[in-house]
Amino acid sequence: MAIPFAPSRGAGAANRRWVVLLPPLLLALLLSRPAAALVEGLYCGTRDCYEVLGVSRMASKAEIARAYRQLARRYHPDRYRPEPGEEGPGLTPQSAEEAFLLVATAYETLKDEETRKDYDYMLDHPEEYYSHYYHYYSRRLAPKVDVRVVILVSVCAISVFQFFSWWNSYDKTISYLATVPKYRIQAMEIAKQQGLLRKAKEKGRNKKSKEEVRDEEENIIKNIIKSKIDIKGGYQKPQMRDLLLFQILLAPFHLCSYVVWYCRWIYNFNIKGKEYGEEERLYIIRKSMKMSKSQFDSLEDHQKETFLKRELWIKENYEVYKQEQEEELKKRLANDPRWKRYRRWMKNEGPGRLTFVDD
Repeated sequence: MAIPFAPSRGAGAANRRWVVLLPPLLLALLLSRPAAALVEGLYCGTRDCYEVLGVSRMASKAEIARAYRQLARRYHPDRYRPEPGEEGPGLTPQSAEEAFLLVATAYETLKDEETRKDYDYMLDHPEEYYSHYYHYYSRRLAPKVDVRVVILVSVCAISVFQFFSWWNSYDKTISYLATVPKYRIQAMEIAKQQGLLRKAKEKGRNKKSKEEVRDEEENIIKNIIKSKIDIKGGYQKPQMRDLLLFQILLAPFHLCSYVVWYCRWIYNFNIKGKEYGEEERLYIIRKSMKMSKSQFDSLEDHQKETFLKRELWIKENYEVYKQEQEEELKKRLANDPRWKRYRRWMKNEGPGRLTFVDD
């Protein structure tokens, strides 16, 4: 007994082939576009830019500019006067304005070498539809200002901000040190020895008010503190070489210096086996402590001498020193009343509990 509608083996294979070929065919139909060289929305639209200006594709820049000036004078909305028997788009002021805009678009397209190359390529390869859209809008939306100029202006602006910010911090530091009795008394003694305070209190014709004398004395004290105290770290006096602009300019020099220094380090200490000098020992200690150069320089001299006496550039000695510092920190925290209150709060309340305190 024959089974109705039983498909043959050949028909099943054909159906499988159609199933395999159907997605690529649909994708090709979706992506396929008409191979027209002139596309609405790109350049001069469906009009040829060369025909709009009345020049050939081999025309020079001068010929294109001359044709543009003639047509611009002819179709300018403020100057346009229809000539008797004139045919074409310029019969009304509205159409003259449209013609003027079309002429301007054609000139903008053909006056630039790169844009003209893209346009000629579109005329010669109309099938690359999406590529033409990409090139057109990538040029239209590209920034008009040179990126290098933008980067230079940004770096200069950041450098100026850095300088004034650091100078403000330095002034605040000097003003604070002028209020510390230790430094203020020393500065006043130096000012008295040099006779600066006596000059500030001159009488006679140059007699000054109390406020002026006070302000002048304050400035004298600050100037002495500036000259006598070496402030290190983040509040030191700003240097031009620390600004971003100069850091970028000096980057090749710093890179070459580092390469030379590293090669000397390898040759002297790894190959020849020389002993470390004081500078090298402090460098190894600083790296072990994971401190920046400015942070390490801000340490007192007696602390650095202690590091050298304990030979902390040796890894084993540094591990012992680190363990001692951790134990000392634990003892200090154990005797600190604020730390005890915090531990009690963590034990009894904890950060995850909500409590309501009645005042």
